[in-house]
Amino acid sequence: MNVPDEKTGASQGPVREQGEERADYSANPFPASRVPGEDAGLRLDLGLARLWPRHSRSRLQGWIREGRVRIDGEIVREPRRKLRGGESVALDEAPDERALSSRPEAIALNVVHRDEAIIVIDKPAGLVVHPGSGNWSGTLQNALLHHDPALEGIPRAGIVHRLDKDTSGLMVVARTLEAQTDLVRQLAARAVKRYYYALARGIVERGGTVDAPIGRHPTQRTKMAVAGKGKPARTHYRVIERFADCTLIECALETGRTHQIRVHLASIGHPLVGDPVYGGGAGRVPAGPPFSRQALHARRLGLIHPATGKPMSWKSEPPEDMAELIAAVRRQALEARAEEGEDSGRDRDGRRARADGPEIIRVRGDGGGWSGDGDGDDESE
Repeated sequence: MNVPDEKTGASQGPVREQGEERADYSANPFPASRVPGEDAGLRLDLGLARLWPRHSRSRLQGWIREGRVRIDGEIVREPRRKLRGGESVALDEAPDERALSSRPEAIALNVVHRDEAIIVIDKPAGLVVHPGSGNWSGTLQNALLHHDPALEGIPRAGIVHRLDKDTSGLMVVARTLEAQTDLVRQLAARAVKRYYYALARGIVERGGTVDAPIGRHPTQRTKMAVAGKGKPARTHYRVIERFADCTLIECALETGRTHQIRVHLASIGHPLVGDPVYGGGAGRVPAGPPFSRQALHARRLGLIHPATGKPMSWKSEPPEDMAELIAAVRRQALEARAEEGEDSGRDRDGRRARADGPEIIRVRGDGGGWSGDGDGDDESE
C-alpha cells in the first residue's frame, strides 16, 4: 500500500498497515495535498482515495459529509463534486477519539448499591464497558464519569472487571484507589463470586465443570477459543430448567477470561441461544428460539466489602427481553408436553416431571445452596 507525501501527495512507496483499522484513528492524517492534473474529472471521494490510500473510500466520504474536507480553503460536503486538477485539498483536524473516552456522558445507569467505597450497577445489554476501537464514547466508563465525577481520579473510572457489550447484569465499580486495589486482589484470589443465567441450546442433561484453557483463536483473531496454550479457565454450571430445545443453566465463574462462558458452553456442544460468534459450529444441537443477542445475564454478585470487610451480595433478575424469551420457551415446552399427552406424569426420558411444567432445579437463596428433584446435581461450588 502506498501513502502520499505530506507536501506533494506523491507516493512514498509501500507501507505496512499496523492493525485492522489503526490508520483510520488519526485525527489529522495529512496536511494539504495537491490534486494531480491527471485526476481532473474524478469525483472528490475518488480523488481523495488516490491521494490518501490508507483510508477507505467510505471513511473519506464520511469526512467529506462532516465538513472536514477543504478545497482551496473552502469546506466541501459533496463527495460527488468533480475535481479539475491542481486544487489544494486539506483535511481539518477532528477531536481526538481517544480523548472522548475520558469525557462524562449523561447515559442512564441502574445503580443497585452505592457507598463510600463501591458502586454496584445493573448493566443493560448493548452498553460497552471499556472505550476502545470503534467505541471511544458512549461507554459505561463515560457514564460513570457523569454519575460520579470523582471517578476521574481512579484508573478506568474504577472499573475492575467487565461484561461483554451484549451481556446484561451486575458489575462492581471502585470509588477509591484503595477499594480498586482490594477488589482487583479479590478477583485474582477468586474471592468475588459471579453467577450468570445462560440459555443454552439443546438439552443439558446435568451440571458439571468445564476446565479448559482459553486463548485467542488461531485464525479468527477477534474470537477466543479453547486452546492448549491459553490461560487457565474454569466454569461450573448447573441446570435450572429444561425446555423443548434449550436449557436454562446457571454458570459460576472461577476465572474471568474473555468470552469465557460463551466459549466453554460452545466447547461442550451447547452454545448460547442467540450467540452470533460462537454458535455457528453447533449443527448437531437445535438452533433454539431466535434472539437478538447472546442469552446471558450476570444474575448474582458476591464479594467482601473493601472498607468494612463484610460479605455482601446482590441479585438481579433477567432484563425484559431475556425474561420474555424464557417465558416463551417455557410456554412452548408446556404446550409440547400437553400435545404429547403425558398422562403418566413422566417426561420423555421416563423421569417424574412436575405437575406444573418442565423439571426445575431451583436455587435456594444467595448462599449458593441448591435444591431440586432427586436427579439434580449436588456438586460443591
